[in-house]
Amino acid sequence: MMQVRKASERGVAEHGWLSSRHTFSFAGYMDPGQIGFSDLRVINEDRVAAAQGFGTHPHRDMEIFSYVLEGALAHSDSMGTGSVIKPGDVQLMSAGSGVTHSEFNGSREAPVHFLQIWIVPDHAGGKPVYQQQHFDEADKRGRLRLIISPDGRDGSLRIQQNARVYAGLFDGDESATLTLEQNRHAYVHVARGSIELDGVRLEAGDGVRLRKPQSLQLAAGKDAEVLVFDLRPQELPQMP
Repeated sequence: MMQVRKASERGVAEHGWLSSRHTFSFAGYMDPGQIGFSDLRVINEDRVAAAQGFGTHPHRDMEIFSYVLEGALAHSDSMGTGSVIKPGDVQLMSAGSGVTHSEFNGSREAPVHFLQIWIVPDHAGGKPVYQQQHFDEADKRGRLRLIISPDGRDGSLRIQQNARVYAGLFDGDESATLTLEQNRHAYVHVARGSIELDGVRLEAGDGVRLRKPQSLQLAAGKDAEVLVFDLRPQELPQMP
């Protein structure tokens, strides 16, 4: 079963320094029919103005990862981590029992455009952990590259949940097929460009819920960058 949600249907938050689009209910945006999907809770597409950002704030019991599309995002946290995240980098922070962090656009000239994504962990508490890894464009070109997994295989970042995340770049005749284990769910997010998913045309910002697919195929991309989430088959209760 395929359920498409167009980019124009997402929640909108405009704060001057921050322009954000919320795939799922978040902060001041509440849609009873969009309370995450399986363990996936948040996909925020953020554009942060030059020299602006999110001041120090807390998180706990959440797997949070950032995926930069343009520009550079400076990160600092209470674990003593200081880093800059650029296109091709994937940052994963397991908040565990509690962590504070800040995220800023270090450039005084150009905005930073990135995705921030939250996945619920398989257990509460635990020691906070920070990970960051670069995945070359060639490694994602015309294929789905595993970037996050529960066992850290193939150089992916290790997440505290039975979830896998793949990233791919597609243009022209490039295509990829992902076969899932029985009774899994999948979520596909088009980060930019356009592409066909099982023959259905999708544009930047579009998302698709897939319940228990045997496989999915991505093809006919036009400068497309795509994230695919392989998730447990549980469903979240929707609000009345």
